[in-house]
Amino acid sequence: MDRCVVLVDAGYLLGAAASLLAGEPARSRITVDHSALIRALRERAEADTAQPLLRIYWFDGAPDRVPQPEHRRLRVMPRVTVRLGALTRSDGRWAQKGVDAAMHAELTELARNRACSDVVLVTGDGDLLPGLMSAKEHGVAVHLWAVQAADGDYNQSEDLVAEADERRVLDRAWITRAVRAKDLTGPCAPPPVPRPEIAAILAAPLPEAALAAAERASDAAPRPHVDPARPVPAPAAPPAPPPAPADGTPPGTSGAAPATAHQPAAPSGTGRVVPTPKDLAGLRAPAQQPAQPSTGPANATLRWSSDRGWIDRPGGALGEPPETASLPTLAQLTSAEQRWADREEDITTVGGDPFEVGQVFARRWMERLPEQCHVQRLSGMYPRIPHRIDGELLRYAARFGLLAHKDDQIDEHDRYAIRAGFWREIDVRAAAGNPVAGE
Repeated sequence: MDRCVVLVDAGYLLGAAASLLAGEPARSRITVDHSALIRALRERAEADTAQPLLRIYWFDGAPDRVPQPEHRRLRVMPRVTVRLGALTRSDGRWAQKGVDAAMHAELTELARNRACSDVVLVTGDGDLLPGLMSAKEHGVAVHLWAVQAADGDYNQSEDLVAEADERRVLDRAWITRAVRAKDLTGPCAPPPVPRPEIAAILAAPLPEAALAAAERASDAAPRPHVDPARPVPAPAAPPAPPPAPADGTPPGTSGAAPATAHQPAAPSGTGRVVPTPKDLAGLRAPAQQPAQPSTGPANATLRWSSDRGWIDRPGGALGEPPETASLPTLAQLTSAEQRWADREEDITTVGGDPFEVGQVFARRWMERLPEQCHVQRLSGMYPRIPHRIDGELLRYAARFGLLAHKDDQIDEHDRYAIRAGFWREIDVRAAAGNPVAGE
């Protein structure tokens, strides 16, 4: 067949690009425009081989072979197939397992079936030498591409270079068409600006820390001076305590209501003000508490969105409070047809960025609500997400490869980003008067 195929070892291509642009092979030091990179690979392959492209195979490693957000973006591009090997951690370093074997198998299979006339290999690993030789024996022309080395020396196996039919070098000018270093001293784009919602959640203390701070402030308060020369009058009989209000507010706190977990103050926008947790219900709150930006004091926002474990709830520690029991989950609001459409969107459109995942989940939840009162009830709980919905949100995020390799848990910062995206979408749609299904 008169057509070409490109086999890309992503670990080599992006690692060598990071060495060239950032001075070290860590892929975290670079940002990649995958659409531009695939387009450049196709144009270069068709120009070098003078054959139309059949397909680009992208070989990479991933923890437990679960596609990461970049793999999800790549695999839905035209003429791109993603093959994943395992990514394991040993002695503090990440290593790919199975990528070379997968490339070798694909190369020999393409040559044996005469699926193409030319193969472009973007790799430097000498383990592919037997596969390269086998492809040549089946009449396939092998083009070996190298990434310009940072130190001017080879970053490919010499045996691989010697056996290839053609060899090209992808220089710095070609690489920078799609890859940029994150270091501001090099040819790069500026680093992304931190989202204020995530910064606020990260800065806020846990309830135990807030309680300890309140106790220290109480101990440091000035006490009235007592003259030892004056006799101390006998204590009068204490007055009868006033009856407790029906809503459970502690007696003796007339005027401004105490800040409890059930009485949140939630102005619109991202500058929400959230009272201290129920552990501090005995403290008197100011009559007027001005709204603060999301990057304000640490005690303005609860750090954890889920309410399970440290908030006293009626019905036991794990019991579901009545104000959240009536909130439907996304699964309850989704029909079989919508479930199929959601999965189609997840595969073809959603990239998997944690903030984006939270937004997509919130958008679907709001669009399918039968009553607007559910949005108002949820907004009053900011920044906590009811446990049932929060768990469903994190399970949804796990589909996008956001699970950390250790203990199958989502990374802590990713959890904050997921929930921040959820609340941002709720705020934006609520402010825009998002229609619900029942209206």
